Amino acid sequence: MKKIVAIVAVLMSFFTQAQQEVSVDLGDALVMKTLEVTYEYYLAEQSSVGVSALFNFEGRSSDFRYNEDSMITPFFRHYFTTAQNWNYFGEIFLGVNNGEKDNGTKYTDGALGVSVGTKYVSNGGLMVGVLGGIGRNMFSDNSPAIVPRVGLNIGYRF
Repeated sequence: MKKIVAIVAVLMSFFTQAQQEVSVDLGDALVMKTLEVTYEYYLAEQSSVGVSALFNFEGRSSDFRYNEDSMITPFFRHYFTTAQNWNYFGEIFLGVNNGEKDNGTKYTDGALGVSVGTKYVSNGGLMVGVLGGIGRNMFSDNSPAIVPRVGLNIGYRF
């Protein structure tokens, strides 16, 4: 019983000490009527997992919009240094997306992709990050072949 209590205490301290981040993609909101919210959980100094949720409010008649109406994107990031304030990362993601092609055909697909980016975190927790990447839809012939992953994120680390 003492071993179980010790293991639970260690696991609880691990989760309470872990850093977490919440951010919104300001670039998408300013350029297009798109909202992307991201949650990131740090596993260690140089790795994290997270999920982004993108919702596209731009009309179909718009000249410039994402093909995706919505996309949920779980990701894994590896940070290249242990710097606390300024860091670069590589990311692997799986974007589950849906939308409608120009001919009216609706689709749902999953894209596998990679991104790179950089992030600045102030000592107070304010975070500014830039990322860019590309993914490929894998499972449907009705979906666009390429899925972009770009962002100018602003958020808070706690």
